[in-house]
Amino acid sequence: MPTDAYCKHGYGKSRIVIDKLNDAIDFQARALQLRSYRQQLLASNIANADTPHYKAVDIDFAAALKNASGAKQPVTQPLATTAVGHLPGGGVIGGAPAGAQVQFRGAVQPSVDGNTVDMDVERAQFADNTVRYEAAVRFLNGQFRELMTAIKGE
Repeated sequence: MPTDAYCKHGYGKSRIVIDKLNDAIDFQARALQLRSYRQQLLASNIANADTPHYKAVDIDFAAALKNASGAKQPVTQPLATTAVGHLPGGGVIGGAPAGAQVQFRGAVQPSVDGNTVDMDVERAQFADNTVRYEAAVRFLNGQFRELMTAIKGE
């Protein structure tokens, strides 16, 4: 707990401002991590469009961001290892960032080979995610520019 002298000199107030800036930047960083991971999943779907029995995957970005932000922590059960060669599971697929739960996407139209990738859907989702990633990067760059301007006193 800060002392009265600590607060009288304004250190407590500046700490609050720094914490708020840190929270905003952390939020944007988590959003960028999730967008990047989603881009990898979508690219994998596109790359496997002709692979028999490949199931398209994606994440629910809004739910993943909410989980990653600590608003709601998902409950995960560790995977059981039944043989010596099994690796312990961490509840995520392929090194997913915190909060991202990979889900199979349902087939828009059935295919003979069991592949659930719909290239129109994948291309649209890929383009949308790209635009949103770019917007998040620009927003974060703007925040850093404003912070630098405030620090320099310009």
